[in-house]
Amino acid sequence: MTEDQRNNPKLLVGIIGGLTLLIAIFFAYQWLSSSTADKSELQEELVAAPAKPPVAVPVQSETEASVPAAETDTIKLVEEDILDAAVPENASLAKEEIAKLDDIQQQLNNQEQSLKQQHSDADELIKMKEEQIKLLEAQLAQQAK
Repeated sequence: MTEDQRNNPKLLVGIIGGLTLLIAIFFAYQWLSSSTADKSELQEELVAAPAKPPVAVPVQSETEASVPAAETDTIKLVEEDILDAAVPENASLAKEEIAKLDDIQQQLNNQEQSLKQQHSDADELIKMKEEQIKLLEAQLAQQAK
């Protein structure tokens, strides 16, 4: 190979492009195979696990909190049958049940607090944006004169 052939920019770009393509294909294969494995494991768990109603929904993130109010009305935070369930006669089981219910109540209180904070932050942002719009309108009126 001559010196010109070794330093050819087209050859270097071709080699780098080919390597990049191979790496991208490898990662895509790994990602697809792991996602299908996760789905099959999830299906196996759903089939193997007995049907057990969820107790509580964890605190929502900011992106989940932005869901419209009509959609959030249908989300259940706590199953209704938990209110009618009998308290176990065994003292240790009763204490565990009370601790579990206290944890659920704490999660709900934390969620309520975070939602109130998000609501107040949103109100504050709206006020600040309204002020910014008024200032921009005043600047436009000043420039138009």
